[in-house]
Amino acid sequence: MATLSSQKISWSEIELLIKTLSKKISAVDRSFSSISTISRGGLVPARLLADHLGIDTIFVDKPRIPLDSLFVDDIFDSDDTFKKIILKIDDPSKLVFATLFARRGKKYPRQLIFAKKTIGNEYIIYPWDKLEYKRLKKFGI
Repeated sequence: MATLSSQKISWSEIELLIKTLSKKISAVDRSFSSISTISRGGLVPARLLADHLGIDTIFVDKPRIPLDSLFVDDIFDSDDTFKKIILKIDDPSKLVFATLFARRGKKYPRQLIFAKKTIGNEYIIYPWDKLEYKRLKKFGI
């Protein structure tokens, strides 16, 4: 059984990534009235970005994403989440998809804004993700 390589991320690094990401988002010529996210992965980054960007409304796991909503996730990895999210917006060209990390070596959609690229294929262990990682390791995933 192969060992899952990983990289632990501290709260201090999360704060730096959120600052970097909020600066990149603020540089986009768009205003957002809300943030949309998924409960698995994006909830904590969405909440932190909302504070930095002064956005009060966060939608979680909604069937439709408003055109003026910023979508936030923790990582752009396999692009599965992106493919699901793009179907939930009326005009896909208006989607802005923001993540803390983007998996190195992937093809990124033009709608993607990220704070940092991964080193490789390592599993990113966020401070809020430690128990999930332990569970995955236990099952050899």
